[in-house]
Amino acid sequence: MQLLALALYHRDGTKPPRVLRFRPGALNILTGESETGKSEVLSIVDYCLGRRDPNLPDDLIDQTVNWYALLVTFADHSRMVLARPRPTGASTHHAFTRTGDDSLDIPQAHELVNNSNVAALRSDLSARLGIEDFHFQPPAGAGRKPFDVSIAQAALLCFQNQNEIADQTALFHRQTEPGMAQALKDTLPYFLGSAGPEQALRRHRLGAAQRTQRAAQRKLDDALRQQQTMDANGLALVRLAENEGLLPAVPAAPDTAQVIDLMHQALAAAPQTATPLNLRDRRQVLNDERRLLRKQLQDFDEALAAVDRWQQQGRAFTGELHLQLDRLKTLELLGPEREHDTSICPMCTQPLEDPDPSAQDLSELTGHLAQELAQAQTLQPVRDEHRRALQAERDAVTERLRLNGAQLRELLANDERMRNLQEQNLRVAHIQGRIAEALTRTGTDSDIARLRNDLALAQEHVATLEQLVDEDDVTAETERRLADIAVGMTAWAKHLQLGGAADATEVGISLKLLNVVLRRPAGRLPLTRIGSAKNHIGYHLVAHLALHTYLRRNNRPVPGFLMLDQPTQAFFPEKPRDASTVQDADWATVTAYFQLLNDVVQLNRGALQIIVCDHANLAEDWFQDAVIGNWRPDSDGNRNALIPPDWLD
Repeated sequence: MQLLALALYHRDGTKPPRVLRFRPGALNILTGESETGKSEVLSIVDYCLGRRDPNLPDDLIDQTVNWYALLVTFADHSRMVLARPRPTGASTHHAFTRTGDDSLDIPQAHELVNNSNVAALRSDLSARLGIEDFHFQPPAGAGRKPFDVSIAQAALLCFQNQNEIADQTALFHRQTEPGMAQALKDTLPYFLGSAGPEQALRRHRLGAAQRTQRAAQRKLDDALRQQQTMDANGLALVRLAENEGLLPAVPAAPDTAQVIDLMHQALAAAPQTATPLNLRDRRQVLNDERRLLRKQLQDFDEALAAVDRWQQQGRAFTGELHLQLDRLKTLELLGPEREHDTSICPMCTQPLEDPDPSAQDLSELTGHLAQELAQAQTLQPVRDEHRRALQAERDAVTERLRLNGAQLRELLANDERMRNLQEQNLRVAHIQGRIAEALTRTGTDSDIARLRNDLALAQEHVATLEQLVDEDDVTAETERRLADIAVGMTAWAKHLQLGGAADATEVGISLKLLNVVLRRPAGRLPLTRIGSAKNHIGYHLVAHLALHTYLRRNNRPVPGFLMLDQPTQAFFPEKPRDASTVQDADWATVTAYFQLLNDVVQLNRGALQIIVCDHANLAEDWFQDAVIGNWRPDSDGNRNALIPPDWLD
């Protein structure tokens, strides 16, 4: 895959898109002054290839651009448009894709819609690149998540921004970001061709087989340990079962076989049971009866109290009648006084306003009282009989109440017995559960033989897979391929006369360090111990040129382009306005760097595309032939940059 064009679309859609064309299979140089947007080209291409978290500057580009589109071509001459909308936040998942033949070109602004997403874009692009359906499974215990190998990892080999190309501590794009270094170590062997889905699958199966082997070993160890501790623990459980009545007399010192047999007997023994009674209903009936009897007893007590009151009142009444009759009987002693006129006062002979009763009236009253007294005395035996009847009925109720209380107490005793029986059954169930667990964990001789056989099968499976993985020997194969890459690196480093290269027997890439390492008779020398930004950039150049040359020669599924930003920054002031005006730079070395880029492109015969954004503008014909954009003011002073001047009006 190589790049054909990059397009930026204006925010309001009224202006034509800004299109930057690239030449496939060639050196493409974008030169110009500072602050013209050269460095942003690399970030935009990276974003269009599916980067979820864009690294786009929040300046004129963000203020004026609505969509970014990238036109790419593949080895079969098919084309694909990869477009992403301007992110409205920290990231976006929206995308636009379109595929076609070699006539496909940059779409019009009105054609751009969200018809895809980043995941689909990466999947389609990975498939077209030839990246296999490869789910990378980290080694067991690595502590990181598995992932699908895709364009996301392949693109890390295709970019070098101006901070990365001069970094002496890291060799690859985004290597210093969290997790990226490990992702490069995991996937670089695949992209080099030393590992693939088959090796990853075998390693994954080996990890699973090793886990199965460890599990089988643990089960066997546990069974042997449980068998060794069965004598003490099993005998203790048998004694507990004996105490709860689950076993008859247990021998004083049973052997292991007897203990296991007794445990099975205790497990099969049934706990004591009681006939379930509906005690709650019976208790309710007795309580209802007790309330009724208490009410009846209260009624009888009140009736007896009323009879007693009547008798007391009767005795008081008859006593009073006897007293009055005794007084009135004195009237029988009167003589002629009986005929006295009671209307005249016997003392003053004056008429009385209220005449006194006559002796005759008093005699009649006496007879009436004597009659009432006789009648009252006839009622007393009736009252006594009624009281005796009430007392007898009360005694019967009292006896029934006593029987009711006895029955309630018996129910309470039954409740206590049931609770005790339930508690005993709970203890029995607990003991039987412990016995069942112990028997489950304790393997018989046949169980242990089976576990030994399982372990032997697991060990045999692991040994077979280890042999297959050893035959793969991904690490050794990766080192061999990196050694092939080191041949070109060494030659080009010596050609550029980089620091330390003259004494080095080999200049290569260390997979462990993800950096350039020089091998010398005196020992290894990593890039971190080599000074000068000129050397840092030079070693980055030779490493990536040799890597991509190897990838192209072996037809590996990595995009066939390399984007470099400011590879000559070490030869100019920190922020040159225009490097072409700097007189005291080491132009011979700058020319040598670009000449190497051009030579490597020619060496790959159209299979490699190199895109360079730089301040330098050499006068050599081959350099000018490679220039795809010169972003310097024209003869009329008009500014030329990534964002057209009329977009800023």
